[in-house]
Amino acid sequence: MSVSSELTKIRNGFQPSFWVANIMELFERLAYYGQATILSIFLRDHLKLDEIQTGTLSSLFGGLIYALPIFAGALADKFGFRKAFTLSFLMLACGYFAIGATGMSSFAPMFQNVGTYNALIFILIFTAIGGSFIKPSVLGTVALSSTPETKSLGYAIYYWLVNIGAAIGPIFAYFVRDSFGIEKVYIVSSLSCLLMFFATLIFYRNPAEKKQNSDSLLKIGKGLLTVLSNMKFMIFLLIFSLYWLMFWQIFIIIPFYIKDYISTTAPFEIIESVDAWGIILLQLVVNRLTKRFAAFQAITIGFIISALCWAVIFIHPTLPLIIAGLIVFSIGEQTQAPRYYEYIANLAPKGKEAMFQGYAFLPIAIGWGFGGTLGGLLYKTVAKQMQQPHLIFAILFGIGVLATVLMVAYNAYFKNKTAAEN
Repeated sequence: MSVSSELTKIRNGFQPSFWVANIMELFERLAYYGQATILSIFLRDHLKLDEIQTGTLSSLFGGLIYALPIFAGALADKFGFRKAFTLSFLMLACGYFAIGATGMSSFAPMFQNVGTYNALIFILIFTAIGGSFIKPSVLGTVALSSTPETKSLGYAIYYWLVNIGAAIGPIFAYFVRDSFGIEKVYIVSSLSCLLMFFATLIFYRNPAEKKQNSDSLLKIGKGLLTVLSNMKFMIFLLIFSLYWLMFWQIFIIIPFYIKDYISTTAPFEIIESVDAWGIILLQLVVNRLTKRFAAFQAITIGFIISALCWAVIFIHPTLPLIIAGLIVFSIGEQTQAPRYYEYIANLAPKGKEAMFQGYAFLPIAIGWGFGGTLGGLLYKTVAKQMQQPHLIFAILFGIGVLATVLMVAYNAYFKNKTAAEN
């Protein structure tokens, strides 16, 4: 097939809403990862909260923004993606601005009565609710605005743009923080989402095949009970949550450690983006090397490779080894991530594949929901009170090893159980 015919296939294989939604997703990810990379430092160093309070707020925000799409997706299906995008970007713009406002002296009187910590609880919940509509709306648009022949390419474009946002957002955050102040990062994230609010109104239209979904939240709730009652699936998701528990320490412990023990002027935002850059640059190579592995083998190998990230850093926690460790983590993530969804599809009962895929983000939500609090507690206890900061990386390596062992044990148990039943 010639290059021109391939380009024609791509051009004709997607509705305009596909490109609009993916560009909006890129800007949303720029805003999200830009603020996520500085959130822990903003809360601790700028707002003067302690590590545990910082971790708790991070857990609240991160956990909700990945858990709520289960229900937000139902509402987006019911009322249409355009309305969901409009509401979401408006709430995100207001929410990010409000987070930044907590660190500005001109807005200080607004938070005196309730206190900054209590105000942030409300603001972060509000922002997470807004952000929860994005992923189901983008993924729904990709599904409905692609032809059967281009759908796989459509999801690849989506995944690539997500990682572009995750890689570039922190770079913008660094330059904004360095030039204008850390609180201004949230203003930039707010403006990015406000721009996408107007982009939705002007450019986005629901895909041609989009019809109103009559599914009620009650039906979604029944689906959740169906998933929760599947013990094998729930054990798998809980074990997988340990992986994301490790991952989110890149945004909690890494910036704390760099600021406190390496350099107060180091571009910690850019260092945090190494994982995303690793995925962008190495994904094709890693996919080619691991494509012959069975799904479960790839997941297990990915677990142990990512766990080695913390062992590498533990050897000598300096900037070069932190960067090397994060590259190792990205290789592990690339090894397991594509096969994770394949494994869930195989795990789901016949006829319920789509429902089970809908809960694929639960481990990320659980990992974030507990990861921030754990990271803050570990840092305050081990680094500040015990004065042994390097031991944190040994503990994180231990969590990775535990996750790998539990995953192997899980597979062996259910494999033997299935064999015995047959």
